[in-house]
Amino acid sequence: GSGKSTLLNLLGGMDRATSGTFIFDEELVTKFTDKELSAYRKDKIGFVFQFYNLVPSLTAKENIGIAANLVKNNKEIDMYLDQVGLLHRKNNFPNQLSGGQMQRVAIARALVTDPKIILADEISPDTCRIWALDSDENFDKDVYRNDTG
Repeated sequence: GSGKSTLLNLLGGMDRATSGTFIFDEELVTKFTDKELSAYRKDKIGFVFQFYNLVPSLTAKENIGIAANLVKNNKEIDMYLDQVGLLHRKNNFPNQLSGGQMQRVAIARALVTDPKIILADEISPDTCRIWALDSDENFDKDVYRNDTG
């Protein structure tokens, strides 16, 4: 109720501010056209949504592949699944994964776009712990997360 998700949506270019300005990477985001906002989200922002937003009819690997195709990332998707500890679940559908596993698929989907920043809404404490343990060697991103309730 304090607007944390709204703030993440504004920073991520999902919502538009009604007043004020927002500058990211030396660009005035609040003045972007719809086309510029779309490019901003695709090229600079990685999202980990509160409810994961995975496509139910696609496997974990295919869900990550959608994002990889958007940015023409030809790296092996298995590498991202391995980074989040889910290589062995790559052919599972979201309904075959736990909540924490779905969240880690969402993290891998965010990483595959090689964003400048990752915005994570309501990330679980267990996922944070796993992410923190691996962060020095596997993740080179600033992460702003909303996990305060």
